[in-house]
Amino acid sequence: MSVTFKALSVLLSYPSSDLKAAAGEIGDVLAGEGILSKNALAAIQPLLADMEQFDVYELQERFVLLFDRSRTLSLNLFEHVHGESRDRGPAMVDLLDTYRAGGFDLVSTELPDHLPILLEFLSTRPLDEAKEMLEDAGHILAALAERLQRRDSNYTAVLAALAEFAGVEASSEMVKELLTVKDDDPEDLEALDDVWEEAEITFGPDPNAGCPVSRDILANMDIPANTQPAAAMNE
Repeated sequence: MSVTFKALSVLLSYPSSDLKAAAGEIGDVLAGEGILSKNALAAIQPLLADMEQFDVYELQERFVLLFDRSRTLSLNLFEHVHGESRDRGPAMVDLLDTYRAGGFDLVSTELPDHLPILLEFLSTRPLDEAKEMLEDAGHILAALAERLQRRDSNYTAVLAALAEFAGVEASSEMVKELLTVKDDDPEDLEALDDVWEEAEITFGPDPNAGCPVSRDILANMDIPANTQPAAAMNE
């Protein structure tokens, strides 16, 4: 089990006041466990500094422009390999079955392939198993890191750290293939409406669950949170 993946899950979640308050402690958690390389840890520091420095509303606006208004930066991993094809549904079901087999109950309105959800699950698994699953998604992580780098985003460091841990390089052919897709323009609202016109499928019982994935680690840091965790281990 690794708190590093839970910390990275939180960093890739919609910014909140609780996350802003916990930024320094998240940095300590990442450094203390020692799973990420020294270079990766150093690269994440500017993002943590942003979390502490900027107003939460500015952080939220930046997050939405990146991840919610740009399909090529979607944190739903299957979006990048299956799109709206028929293969996406069975892949989603298989991933959900993997979560359940691991004793992980998804109670979020996010899809199972949402990266923060996957990282939260991996935080409950042995390190070698977590690495194997990240290797499977490594080309997506590396492509996301490259796209974020093009936009000079400090979120680049989180995706690059995950790709590095998975042992995937940006020069791989699978990464290059993903990068042939043209980057979205988050300011093109008409194109955005066309892309997202279909309603997103939800997995989980509570449509009002709110921001789903940052609660466990914040609670572990003794920082108050106002909603329930996205997922929990079965007793």
